[in-house]
Amino acid sequence: MSDKMTAEKLYELLKKIQEPRGFFFNKDMSMTLPLLESLLVNKEEYGYMACPCRLPNGEFDKDRDIVCPCEYRDPDLEEFGVCYCGLYVTEEYNKEDHDEVAIPERRPPEKILG
Repeated sequence: MSDKMTAEKLYELLKKIQEPRGFFFNKDMSMTLPLLESLLVNKEEYGYMACPCRLPNGEFDKDRDIVCPCEYRDPDLEEFGVCYCGLYVTEEYNKEDHDEVAIPERRPPEKILG
């Protein structure tokens, strides 16, 4: 039996850690599982789970702000109820149906380009 981490295993692992802290995964699993899979791909490629919706430059110290959960998650949840990727949401957000929400990029341009 393989111990390889899968998106489903990562979901179960992180859910146990994040939900007690008030952070929930998006109930739309057609969105959540591919995002978790992308985190695993980034972990394999870069050595850390960089945000799946941003382009990491491959240096941990330069990408520290976008290691999931990124430092922009909390302000996004506070303001919009959902993070930039749509991976993390508030409990209230999950209870309602939503149209797509455009979350502005909070990462400073110098970190994106640098």
